Formats: sequence, C-alpha cells, structure tokens
Amino acid sequence: KAVFAAAESRERFETRVTVLENGLRVASQNKFGQFCTVGILVNSGSRHEAKYLSGISHFLEKLAFSSTAQFGSKDEILLTLEKHGGICDCQASRDTIMYAVSADARGLDTVVNLLADVTLQPRLSDEEIEMTRMAIRFELEDLNMRPDPEPLLTEMIHAAAFRDNTVGLNRFCPVENTDKIDRDVLHSYLSSYYTPDRMVLAGVGIEHEHLVECARKYLLGVEPVWGTGQSRGVDRSVAQYTGGIIKVEKDMSDVSLGPTPIPELTHIMIGLESCSFLEDDFIPFAVLNMMMGGGGSFSAGGPGKGMFTRLYLNVLNRHHWMYNATSYHHSYEDTGLLCIHASADPKQVREMVEIITREFILMAGAVGEVELERAKTQLKSMLMMNLESRPVIFEDVGRQVLATNTRKLPHELCALISQVKPTDIKRVVTKMLHKKPAVAALGDLTDLPTYEHIQAALSSKDGRLPRLYRLFR
Repeated sequence: KAVFAAAESRERFETRVTVLENGLRVASQNKFGQFCTVGILVNSGSRHEAKYLSGISHFLEKLAFSSTAQFGSKDEILLTLEKHGGICDCQASRDTIMYAVSADARGLDTVVNLLADVTLQPRLSDEEIEMTRMAIRFELEDLNMRPDPEPLLTEMIHAAAFRDNTVGLNRFCPVENTDKIDRDVLHSYLSSYYTPDRMVLAGVGIEHEHLVECARKYLLGVEPVWGTGQSRGVDRSVAQYTGGIIKVEKDMSDVSLGPTPIPELTHIMIGLESCSFLEDDFIPFAVLNMMMGGGGSFSAGGPGKGMFTRLYLNVLNRHHWMYNATSYHHSYEDTGLLCIHASADPKQVREMVEIITREFILMAGAVGEVELERAKTQLKSMLMMNLESRPVIFEDVGRQVLATNTRKLPHELCALISQVKPTDIKRVVTKMLHKKPAVAALGDLTDLPTYEHIQAALSSKDGRLPRLYRLFR
C-alpha cells in the first residue's frame, strides 16, 4: 500500500537534541522516506594539530571505515552495509571530522553499531597505514597537477590569512610527514579529541527515541581502543588573523593536455577577515557573498545562475580576458574569510589585481535595492534547494549542534536573510576593509604588484578610486 508524504505540524520536523550521561549529544531530524542518513561528527580537524604533526586529520579521513574490533576489513563493512542498501563516507575539514552512513532506516541498529566501532575501535594496522601513506602521496601529486587550482589556492589563502595558527594550518598532510605518522601518533591524537563531549551522533529520517536507544547501547560506557588515559590536552586557541601573502611561482603552461588545452593562466585570490558563523553579521556577509557571485567566463544560464551578480556584470562582462572571477565565503566558529578568486593571462596580472581590489572597495559604496533583493532571494532559494537533500540536512544538523547545542531551522534563517538592509552590508564591509588583506598567488608572477601596493589600495578609507589607480600605474 502506497504511503504518501503529508504536510504535518512543524513541531514534528524540529531538530531534537538529547545529551547522554557521558556528554555525547544525540540530534535527530524527522524526514519522510524509507532511507536515513546517520553519522558521528567530531570536533576535530586540521585546526587542532598545533601540538601534533600536521596531517593527522588527513590520515584519519583516509583510514576511516577500515578494519575494526568487530569487522576484519573494509570489505566486511561494505558487505554489512550492502544488506541495508547502505553507503558510507568520511570527510575531514578544518574544524570537523564526519563519519556518515546512508542506509535503509530499518537497519539503524546495525548502522549505529558500525559507526561506534569505526570511530572508537579502529585497528589501524600497519598494512592499512602504509596503504594510506601511498594514497596521500598520490593525492598530493594529483593536487599539484590539476588544471583547477582552487583547492590549492584555498589552502594558500588560509595560510596567508591565519599564518601558523588554527584554520591557517594545512588541511593536507605535508609529504615529509607521511612517514612520521604511525599508530602511536594517531592514538595520542585520538585520545585527546575523540572524547564523547566533542562528538554528536546526528540522524535524519529516523525516530529520535530509537536513535537515543541505539546511542545508549553502543556509545555509552565504551572504552576506546586507545584507552581512557590522560590526554595531551586539547588545543583551544582562538584564530588570530594575520593577513599576508603567499606566492608560488609555477609553470602553468602545460597543466592540461589534449586537442584544446587550457591556456596558461595566473591565479590570484585576495581575502579579508569576515566573521564567525555564530555572530549576527554572518547573515549580511552571506548575502554580500551572494551579491558578488561570479564564476567562469564560459558559464551559461539565466539569472538563476547568478548572471546578474557584481562579478559577472562588472568584471567578466567587461573584461573578455578574465577567465574567472568568483567570490567565496569561509566561516568558522571564531573567524571567517571572504575572498575573490580571479584568473587571467600572466601579462594581465597587474590589471586583474587592480580590478579585484576595486570590487572590494566598491562593496562599501551604494547597494541597489534590486540587487540586494535578488541576492537575498537567491540565497534563500539556494538554502532551501540544498536542504532538499538528506545528507545536506544531516551535515547541517550535526555541525550546528556541535557548535551551538541547538539548530536554527530553515524558516528562521530565511527570516534573518529577509531582514538584511543596505546599511548592514555597508557596516560589515567597512569593518572588513580596515583589516590587512590576505593574498594567494599561483603561476607566472612576474607582473604581480607588491603586497604593499595591494594593501595600500584596499585601505583607502575614503573609497575613492583615483588613488587606487595611481598606486598601480
């Protein structure tokens, strides 16, 4: 007999959170459907590696869902999940490591048992660690050969903005550390960060009581494989924004082979400190990022693709030689970074930097009512569209509960977006422009202006452009 989705009272779809005796938080969100996404999020990641070898989180990501106390190999785990039509994945970011499984909701008991085992009882055999070393070396090699340098530039801009601290620490394992990281190093790190009070068990598409029952059964009173000895202490440092420049001279003339290779490009990313996702200014910054928009010069599509954003109208439509101009907003628990990535021929680098700095200064100018409404509508539409997907809801629930012990629902976020005024945009931009810029440059940098020039151009308090042009000429 067919079961149809029905519009019920909103209460049924609110995120419920229960804290267990050991400090572990269990969060769930009901959603119509036969399948569920369940996972464990840990407040851990590359930003916490200050006292350890850089690259541990990268190792843990690759070692996830390998052999455990109950399961002899990765294949055994995959076969167990297959019985419930399940798939698994692990992702490590700067501030969170996420173990997730999507499977039939009827297999919830098996899924939570498996997640508990994978997180707290991994074997970390010598063979698995050696395989991980090979995988990481291959990934690093691939990262440097890819025609799309965006992941590399993101690493560089974070390193320039937060030099040698927290979110500025490298997310990828440096080549020289691949042989130094072994089981003892991993256990030492896990004993500090994989504690119940730093974890959230999140589930979407399941009953809350059932999830709490499974959590009590498999995650309460379990002794991890590394024991419950003294930890080396958790790094609680707050991000310190430094600004600065990181340049990598690289021959980009042969990054892509084929009948129509990509032309040689120089890539620049300029960023300024924004705010944490816990602050009220986070929403105006998200609207500003949407208003800047941008993309590649070859993008097609109507207004829904952001063709009326500032970086399209003022940059890509006016300068045919610009291959890319895109705005990004990275936000963390204690800081954030708003940056623009641009690509062009090496001979046009000076002009490209001039255009991007001009766009930053123009952010502090007048904000049109129409463009602001368009940006707010597009942000709401993107938010709602992404939250149609169960794994996205899972990540949203897990991350919000991990950071704040509660969750703002989509309709609350939409209400906050609607309240953003032109004065809010102007206020956050003015605050942002008082900071030193962070610059990442990759490729042929012969014509790159000096960091002092870029800094002076961005710090023109009056926002008048002639002074900026004179600096570059």
